[in-house]
Amino acid sequence: MAKWRPLIAVCLGTFMLLLDVTIVIVAMPEIADALDASLSGLQWVLDIYALTLAALLLGAGVLADVVGRRRVYAVGTALFAAASLACGLAVNSTTLVLFRGLQGIGAAAMFATTLSLLGAAYQGRDRSVALGVWGAVSGAAAACGPILGGVLTQSVGWRWIFFVNLPVSVLAVWLTLRTVSESRSPRGKRVDWAGTAAFALFAGGTTFAVVRAEAVGWGSAQTVLAFAVAAVSLIAFVVVERRTAHPLLDLSLFRRPAFVGVMVGALALNAVAFGVLPYTSIWLQTLLGMSPIRGGLVLIPLAVAAFVAAALSGRLLHGASARLTIGGGLLLIGGGTLGQAVLDADSSWPALTAGLVVCGFGVGLVNPSVAGAALAAVPAENAGMAGGAVNTFRQLGYAFGVAVFGTVATARMEHSLHGTADPHGAAHALAGGGAEALRGVLPAHRLHSAFAAGLDTANAVAGAIGLLAAALVLILVRTPRTPRTPRTPRTARTARTPGTPRPVPSDPSSAPSSAPSSAGDRARLEVSGEH
Repeated sequence: MAKWRPLIAVCLGTFMLLLDVTIVIVAMPEIADALDASLSGLQWVLDIYALTLAALLLGAGVLADVVGRRRVYAVGTALFAAASLACGLAVNSTTLVLFRGLQGIGAAAMFATTLSLLGAAYQGRDRSVALGVWGAVSGAAAACGPILGGVLTQSVGWRWIFFVNLPVSVLAVWLTLRTVSESRSPRGKRVDWAGTAAFALFAGGTTFAVVRAEAVGWGSAQTVLAFAVAAVSLIAFVVVERRTAHPLLDLSLFRRPAFVGVMVGALALNAVAFGVLPYTSIWLQTLLGMSPIRGGLVLIPLAVAAFVAAALSGRLLHGASARLTIGGGLLLIGGGTLGQAVLDADSSWPALTAGLVVCGFGVGLVNPSVAGAALAAVPAENAGMAGGAVNTFRQLGYAFGVAVFGTVATARMEHSLHGTADPHGAAHALAGGGAEALRGVLPAHRLHSAFAAGLDTANAVAGAIGLLAAALVLILVRTPRTPRTPRTPRTARTARTPGTPRPVPSDPSSAPSSAPSSAGDRARLEVSGEH
């Protein structure tokens, strides 16, 4: 049991920080009422955490390689706890968004080090088991967020979705300092602060543009300027990374189709599986009249399926090709999300169950596979870069998913409400949880119909993206071929002197194998492009 204590310490922090990505989902109507938050304000409460987490993961990974991964993980957990306390004490939506951003900084320091800490602590089959457990915890955390959020919001108030982090943080820090060994890169490295800033501006500018576009228009000066800042920042990031001696991300990895495929899988995972859930939760509570607990329980099929699939895949799919597990998992996620695009004005929560189960199984397959492929993509001293890259793409996927699918859903609601006095304002109020205020202005059936149409469109777009991502993974991530041993020409065989005994064949089991010895070795071959 002692050898698994580092895994427990890492999984505690991982569960907590990923829980906070989605734990706010069910509490959104309560937060909107308590803090008088608009739809864009609610989107930023969700997005700023994932966005800050994604923007700083790469820099935090390199920082951990330089100053020590255990140290960065422990400091990040302490900062996460302090920010959680501040979130719980927020007096308006602006301060909540600010402290959620601070929470994301601490989470970035934690998340960037999780895979590298596990990589340093475990080898061989133990590493595969550890990654399987970590993947199960990761998948279950994001999926369990709405459930725990509903329980806390209804029983003790929405502020406790943040206060609950405090005791878990204390336990995680204590276990880390007692059981996790320090590790860092053996070679001298420096943090690429310029690259970190450029990447943060790119991610922030893109998200800001998408969130604001529905309110101010896609062709407005504000939207165009935000997209321009994002584009210039991305170009600056590429220039900086190509010239610096210690890049934040080795861009040469993107010349390898297999690595690109793994990153596509990471991006699509969180975007498709979780990007529409905030609006689903608002539909459950404000249109169907469910309590936060009941609204959270509706999503439990996704959580259970994700946990079961991840746990089983770690045991039964040891050594399986990342091409099949990631690509196949994304097919399930895309298909399950499309299966949720079946709502109409008279639909209730059971219409979502089958799609949530299928999507959950896909999440459970992709989570550990993406992690193993990323960790195997680079030498051990650059494990922080690999962990930072895959987790960056995952959180960017969630941030972009919430922004894009919210915009898609709201636009479809506005179209459905065409002919009313203010379809634009009504659609934003409806998507932001203001259905109760609209009931005195519009018929309840029309509100139900508009929200269902918005959710269907958002789920359809998300599902299509999931299927496209699955196809790209299956095309780009190729299974390596084991080289064939050349046959010895007959003329080159050693002649046997008459009367001498025939040579005894050597034991085949003693010969070295050229096949990958573990899932990590197989993933290393795939991602590095060795075919």
